[in-house]
Amino acid sequence: MNNVLIVGAGKGGSAILKILADSDVLKVAGIVDIHPDAPGLKLAKDNHIKTGNDYRVWLQKDIDIIIEATGNQKVYEDILAQKPPEMVVVPGAVAYVTSKLVDEKEALVSELKSHTKTRDFILDAIHDGMIVMDQHYQVSFVNKSAERILGFKRAEMLHKPIEEIIPSTRLPHVFKVGRKEVNQKLQLHNGKKVITTRIPIINSANKAEGAFAVFKDITEVVNLAEEITDLKEIKTMLEAIIQSSEEAITVVDEKGNGLMINPAYTRITGLTEKDVIGKPATADISEGESMHLKVLKTRRPVRGVHLKVGPANKDVIVNVAPMIVDGKLKGSVGVIHDVSEIQSLTSELKRARQIIRNLEAKYTFDDIIAESTEMNIALEQAKVGAKTPATVLLRGESGTGKELFAHAIHNESTRRHNKFIRVNCAAIAESLLESELFGYEAGAFSGAKQNGKRGLFEEAHNGSIFLDEIGELSLNTQAKLLRVLQEGEIVRVGGTNPVTIDTRIIAATNVNLEKAIMQGEFREDLYYRLNRLPIYIPPLRERLDDLPALIHHLIQKLNQDYGRQVKAISQEAIQSLTNYHFPGNVRELENIIGRAMIYMNHTEDEIIAEHIPKFTSQIKSESTEEKLPAPNLKNMTLQDALNEYEKQVLIRVLEENQYNKTKTARRLGISIRNLYYKLDKHNIDKSNMQNHS
Repeated sequence: MNNVLIVGAGKGGSAILKILADSDVLKVAGIVDIHPDAPGLKLAKDNHIKTGNDYRVWLQKDIDIIIEATGNQKVYEDILAQKPPEMVVVPGAVAYVTSKLVDEKEALVSELKSHTKTRDFILDAIHDGMIVMDQHYQVSFVNKSAERILGFKRAEMLHKPIEEIIPSTRLPHVFKVGRKEVNQKLQLHNGKKVITTRIPIINSANKAEGAFAVFKDITEVVNLAEEITDLKEIKTMLEAIIQSSEEAITVVDEKGNGLMINPAYTRITGLTEKDVIGKPATADISEGESMHLKVLKTRRPVRGVHLKVGPANKDVIVNVAPMIVDGKLKGSVGVIHDVSEIQSLTSELKRARQIIRNLEAKYTFDDIIAESTEMNIALEQAKVGAKTPATVLLRGESGTGKELFAHAIHNESTRRHNKFIRVNCAAIAESLLESELFGYEAGAFSGAKQNGKRGLFEEAHNGSIFLDEIGELSLNTQAKLLRVLQEGEIVRVGGTNPVTIDTRIIAATNVNLEKAIMQGEFREDLYYRLNRLPIYIPPLRERLDDLPALIHHLIQKLNQDYGRQVKAISQEAIQSLTNYHFPGNVRELENIIGRAMIYMNHTEDEIIAEHIPKFTSQIKSESTEEKLPAPNLKNMTLQDALNEYEKQVLIRVLEENQYNKTKTARRLGISIRNLYYKLDKHNIDKSNMQNHS
């Protein structure tokens, strides 16, 4: 191997150094330059080649060839004059030509790389997949879209047999026959569907060197077409739903002009499409503000707005919501409810709830407020009774909560998942009560159902039956009830075969049964059957410790019923109620609290003493009050006497309240409108009164 010394580490010397660095014949022993910062010197150091600044030092060394790369003629001549005879000197011109050739090569390589990079960038940027096969049927190129569509990384496909990547490919066939195939359908191994064009690669000698395929993923297109078909079906279905809906629907665009209505809208408002479509949203409003325009302005939905619409001034409730697509307001849709229909539905709902309440118990012991000792005793007795199948007799005045206890006993018992039937024995006519309780057979009496009817005891089989006001039963019905308690069976009206039942009986009464027995109005044997587990529920006047908790519970309940926001009751108001003896018990307390809330202003959230009707604190000491003079009943009918007494009461209460009509109406427990009616009825001259109302 010949040793080479390069004189000159500039551009030419650097180029020669790069060329010789990979040579197996020539070895660069060193490179010299008088400039210490010459680029060739740094390159030599990076390649562990010796460097220097004086070529003369190297003339006595084992150097075979000196390449003069400075381009300086004098340097070249000095080297020739001083070199040993056997040493070969290559002039700088040769080095210059070599440098130019290297630069041109690098430029061409750089240009080729640039073109290749541009080509790859373009091919990678296109949405269609591309794959190239060489003459050996191996993959030589793929673009990014092909990676995405085929589901392989580029490194996993390059230099692999094409049929290993695409088992169903026809590129080998195209390569062999030299003909292209255009827009052919193909399903890939991963389930994707593509449209592909296959083209052979022909060189200048008209010889095939390979083939390539360009393919488009049409899976999305096929899916989109299916989605469009689905959307059309959905649109058709939605239009059918809207057109057949019983709810009145109206749609406007972002400018508030009508787009669509349905037949229910026309039925409720009386307006047709020509009255609404393309017209401003105010076209259907006869009284009130257009909620469509409000929603388009605020971009927020509105609900439960009362309006009057159409030429008939129909009362409706409107719900309107904005239509926002991709953050852009496209219009609004409104649903109109006919108030009369809502009232009808509400009535049906109440009836349904009543039916449900008749079949299940809705209260538990947690619903019973018991702060007082007396009420806690009753509560503990009821809890004990719930754990046994024994008959329970609830005793107490009207309004004390006997039915509440009955519900709780059933819900705490093992029968809680079966029916709870409630029967008010005083509310059903005696002629109907027996058939309601025990049922009847077909043809038992005129008007009876052809197949007969099950009685309430049969309906309550495995459950509980609550017999309220049991003291009102006739002696005949009492005898049949005694049979149920003794034998556990009933006989239907008009029937002879007994029907076995398993029903837990919970009875309630406010009648003094012991006194009724003495008067012959209640069977003694039935009394002892019913009185197995008596529970006395104390009246409200005996459990005033429960009063604050009861009041707060009633406030929450009445807030929901009346749509109010009352939060509390003052201590003065509670004290005034404490002084009252409540003949109607909790039921009367609820009426008093409800009346107070009705007469409160909507801005008030606390019940104060002034809201409590004054008569509640006066009934207790009625005997000490100044009584109104009795009217002269001579030659007067009962109605005349009642009218005269009512007139005296009106005048007296007006005087007590300094002629303030609002306070007078509150004191009497009537509405202000009713008070004015009565003043006019009795010709009480309002012009002689101070108008404090």
